Amino acid sequence: MATDPEKFPTVDPTKTTDRIFILSGQSNMSGRGGVTGHGPHKKWDAIVPPECRPDPQILRFTAHLHWEQAHEPLHRDIDSKKTCGVGPGMAFARAVRAQDPECTGYVGLVPCAVGGTAIREWGRGSHLYEIMVRRARESVRRGGRIEGLIWYQGESDSYTREDAEGKMEELVKNVRADLGLPLLPIVQVAIVSGGDGAYVEMVRESQLGMCAENVVCVDAKGLNLKEDNLHLTTEAQVKLGGMLADAYLKNFTSYSAPGCT
Repeated sequence: MATDPEKFPTVDPTKTTDRIFILSGQSNMSGRGGVTGHGPHKKWDAIVPPECRPDPQILRFTAHLHWEQAHEPLHRDIDSKKTCGVGPGMAFARAVRAQDPECTGYVGLVPCAVGGTAIREWGRGSHLYEIMVRRARESVRRGGRIEGLIWYQGESDSYTREDAEGKMEELVKNVRADLGLPLLPIVQVAIVSGGDGAYVEMVRESQLGMCAENVVCVDAKGLNLKEDNLHLTTEAQVKLGGMLADAYLKNFTSYSAPGCT
C-alpha cells in the first residue's frame, strides 16, 4: 500500500492527544525500511504494511509544531537531509492502541530522530537535544501527557571506544529533569549492528546492562537487516514496533505522567 501525503491534512488544533510518545535516536528510529538505492539516488518504495497504515486516532507532531494524522514516513520533515522510510513508530502506536483497552483517545508521536548521530551529539545544550526537548514541551501545550521516550540509537557509537562506553544514563537524567518528568518511562533498543564499527558488542553491552528506574531495553538482535548490514528491513521494523509496544505495556501501564514543565 502506498500513501499520498496530501490525503492527511492538519488535525483540528482544538483536539488534543491523550498519550504522547517521543521517538528519538538515529536512522533506524527515523526509518529506512523500504529505502533503496545509493547516495542521491535513494528513494522510498512507498509500501506501507498493514501494521503501519494510518489510524485517525494516531497523530504526528510536525516540524512546524502542529498535529496531523500520522502516516509514513513519520520522520520525513525531521530527518530531512536523508531519505526516510518505514520505522518502528507507527507499528508501535497501533499495537499500543490495539492491546491496551484503556487507550481510547489519541496517541501522539513526536519524531525527533536524526540519522548518523552519535550519543555525544545528544548532550544537553546540543542542537539535537534542545530541539527534542522543545518539541516535547510544545507537544503538550494544548494538553495530553508525555508517557514515554522510545530511543533507538547507537550504531554511530560503535566506531570509537569513548562513544561505545555509553552516555545514556546522562541523557535520561537530563531529559527527565528538563521536562519535569522524573520517572518518565524510557524504552531503549539494543542495536543489531554498527556496520563496520569495531565496538558493536561494547555498545550492546552498555545498552543491555543499563540499570535505571523506569528504563527497559528491547534487543533488536535477530531482526533482519538490509543489504547494508546496518538498517532494518520494513518487516523487521514492524516486528520491532510490536516488541516496543509489548515492552511498554508490560512495564509502564500503571505510569501516570504529571504535567510537563
